[in-house]
Amino acid sequence: MTMGALGVVYGDIGTSPLYALREAAKAAAHGGIVSPEAVLGVASLILWALLLIISLKYALLILRADNRGEGGIVALLALLHARHAQPGTWRAHLLVVGLIGAALLYGDGAITPAISVLSAIEGLKVDAPSLAPVVVPVTIAILVGLFMMQKQGTGFIGRIFGPVMLAWFVVLAALGIHGIVKAPAVLAALSPLYAFEFLIHQDFHISFAILGAAFLAVTGGEAMYADMGHFGRLPIRLAWFGICLPALVLNYFGQAALLITDPGMIENPFFQLCPDALHYALVAFSAVATVIASQAIISGVFSLTQQSIQLGFLPRMQIRHTTSHAMGQIYVPLVNWLLAAATLGAVLSFGSSDALAGAYGIAVSLLMAITTLLAALVAIQWGYSPWLVVAVNGFFFVIDVIFFSANSIKLFEGGWFPLLLAGLVAFLMLTWRSGVKLVEAARGRLRQPEEDLIETAVNKCNARLPGTAVFLASAAKGVPLALTQFVKHNHVLHERIVLVTVLIEESPHIDDEHRAEVVEIIPGITRVVLHYGFMQNPTIYEGLKVACRQGKLAGVDLSDITYYVGRETIIPREDVPGMWVWREGLFAFLQRNAERSAAFFGVPTGQVVEFGTELEI
Repeated sequence: MTMGALGVVYGDIGTSPLYALREAAKAAAHGGIVSPEAVLGVASLILWALLLIISLKYALLILRADNRGEGGIVALLALLHARHAQPGTWRAHLLVVGLIGAALLYGDGAITPAISVLSAIEGLKVDAPSLAPVVVPVTIAILVGLFMMQKQGTGFIGRIFGPVMLAWFVVLAALGIHGIVKAPAVLAALSPLYAFEFLIHQDFHISFAILGAAFLAVTGGEAMYADMGHFGRLPIRLAWFGICLPALVLNYFGQAALLITDPGMIENPFFQLCPDALHYALVAFSAVATVIASQAIISGVFSLTQQSIQLGFLPRMQIRHTTSHAMGQIYVPLVNWLLAAATLGAVLSFGSSDALAGAYGIAVSLLMAITTLLAALVAIQWGYSPWLVVAVNGFFFVIDVIFFSANSIKLFEGGWFPLLLAGLVAFLMLTWRSGVKLVEAARGRLRQPEEDLIETAVNKCNARLPGTAVFLASAAKGVPLALTQFVKHNHVLHERIVLVTVLIEESPHIDDEHRAEVVEIIPGITRVVLHYGFMQNPTIYEGLKVACRQGKLAGVDLSDITYYVGRETIIPREDVPGMWVWREGLFAFLQRNAERSAAFFGVPTGQVVEFGTELEI
């Protein structure tokens, strides 16, 4: 598990040495020659950012705020029960903040592959400046291949992620030691005083620029919490403290030692650390490492999308499981190609890792601040002393805000790009969530109570059709609109009626033992509520099979039933209270193009009948 965590969790932060110290040193030089004091200050700042933000905050504290083993923004929102918060309450405001935090991962997901692969391929220019024109085309080719590969699944590649990244961290450490040996005086930067004194003696805007650049060294650390459910708390900590942190610190100090001895190496200190004969091999290895880092963030975006769909924050989309034995191996076609368009657009628009550095960091720093805030509220909810939580999380929140403020000065240098992407995703999430509430209210106005169904079944049905009919219901009470339409037009009922509702719980996983809740309304009419976790694939057929196997649903042949599903057409109306009409129109467009309920919930295609209904919102 520790080896697996190396490949998936630490790919992003593990490739930060390609550009982080370089950008911070350039900010410290502010157009001139970087001084040894500035280099020591930058190295000390990066070291203590890694120790405070990643080691202390994330590895030791944030990883404790798990939802039955799962981490990430969505898990925090589930712990805080924000999904069902009443409008206007503090939990409802928390939900908005949390969804913005989740959306920031999409902005990060577009920038990470672009800056990582670009910075690796730019190593070609160290030995051959004439190759500069091919950097962008080669980067585009690698990224296109990466996104095209997603539909095949990443199972095979995933198995080699860990060993490759272990070798990468060994190379980082070896390069770092090679540099430190040439200038051991760089070890003085272990003292935090170098970072503190260096920053306070700079102009305010220069200090902020250095802080913003140094923050690039900790981008990717948020993956420790987001991927906790895949590997567990202990393996993630072992991989960080045993391998990643020592290798990163050695490499950053090696680069700093190189700049102390030769400030002219500032254009690419990472590749200049390497002996000339091994430059091209290091470029190739860097490209492989950055592809792994990119794959990790893409898989993270797929996982976040799945969780957001399950919890009702995004419309249903086609989700393909690329392997039958690993639930986390999924492919979301629409998200994949939208992310590909954003990433390739970033490469073509910015053209270099230097330019992209201005766009990178602002989304991650804001995400880290939101995570610190939500984790504090979870700690208080769990009974920790509010004074202790405010003191500890408040300290880290101040650090997060300082780094976010430092990155904010890069807003017009490209920082707008990931924020724009995150803003669009957050707006779509909030629009979808509000629209779903309006639709459910409209359904509620039309939905018959169960007493009407009983009255119809007993006294008003002209006949009972042989066989079993399953009606999908959005609510666990009342009569599904599809059943109401069926009776209205046909004046008959099947001998056996099963009303099925799928509920996504705020836990990541629900065991089969608690999967199906079965209640007999009257003989011949049964309600089944299937419970799934937000990390699970909610399949109605599999849920009913579990209920039959457990004896809760006797006498039902799943191969000989008909599923009736409602297909709703949304009609925006100005005279019906709700959202602005143009937002309702956007929601209607999303709903119209969402994955069909039957396909999303795994209903056998040859057994489905759809009933159309118009709903005004």
